[in-house]
Amino acid sequence: MAEHKHGEMDIKVQEKTFAGFIKFTTWGAIISIALLIFIALVNG
Repeated sequence: MAEHKHGEMDIKVQEKTFAGFIKFTTWGAIISIALLIFIALVNG
């Protein structure tokens, strides 16, 4: 078994996945807030 060396793992895929997750949740929150404002304005 190879000896573990801290900081040598390639994490580019994990960073890309996390960035996509953050982007998705940010847009989801923006759309949700906009929808709530729209519903409040039309007295839904």
